[in-house]
Amino acid sequence: MKIRVPATSANLGPGFDSCGIALSQYLTIEIGEETKNWQIVHHLGSNIPSDEKNLLIQTALDLAPNLKPHRLTMTSDIPIARGLGSSSSVVVAGIELANRLGKLGMTTAQKVTYATKIEGHPDNVAPAICGDFVVASFNNNEVNFVKHHFPDCDVIAFIPNHELLTAESRAVLPKEMSYRDAVTASSIGNVMIAAVLNGNLPLAGKMMEKDILHESHRQHLVPHLKKIREFCKAYGGYGSFLSGAGPTVLVLTPPENTEKLVTALKAYDHEASIDVLSVEKEGVQIF
Repeated sequence: MKIRVPATSANLGPGFDSCGIALSQYLTIEIGEETKNWQIVHHLGSNIPSDEKNLLIQTALDLAPNLKPHRLTMTSDIPIARGLGSSSSVVVAGIELANRLGKLGMTTAQKVTYATKIEGHPDNVAPAICGDFVVASFNNNEVNFVKHHFPDCDVIAFIPNHELLTAESRAVLPKEMSYRDAVTASSIGNVMIAAVLNGNLPLAGKMMEKDILHESHRQHLVPHLKKIREFCKAYGGYGSFLSGAGPTVLVLTPPENTEKLVTALKAYDHEASIDVLSVEKEGVQIF
């Protein structure tokens, strides 16, 4: 049995800690035979534990403490600490591991709620579980979420050759904002979501670039964002936004303009990875 969880991108600009999309990169867990102790075979680096200290096993055992140990194989093409939901994918895989091995029969809503309580916000875990485009809220210990079709487009991921830890990126955010700014931020986010639901990517992309909740405070940590926005406008992209806490920037574009944008981005930074992705319509899957 294999568990596959998609990468995700959170926020989409003004949908801070609420909106997210699933993407066509994946974490895969293959469940092998029972063993005396948990074993995880992977090639993800020495910093990733290969035993019960791994976040995957910690999550699963927190949910189902009596699980029998197994030999697992973990593979992933989701870059670590780049704002593409690498840790959320492991949490979601851990929940599904417990659900399957422990025969818990969890509903989608139960998975989203449990994952949100671990992560603290639903913007990554909800699309990782549901797939596609998800708008979610975590308030007073209650999680509510809606999945909807995201309009077809190419998603270009500009992935810099350096990490940006979520803790560092969150540390620069203000603790308060004025009522006037809060109303403005809400209106921007509302129009962005409505445009996505209406299939209007030009308007959605425009609103994604008007965020005032987090991107303006993080600009000094991601100086490449401004330049990528210039390329997006010059070569016919719909819009661009910081993926999660960064440093990855996503550009939404019509397929016919993808090659021009990719060429410009590669010329701008030869060390960055430039991946052309799509919105993954399915969430966590079992094979």
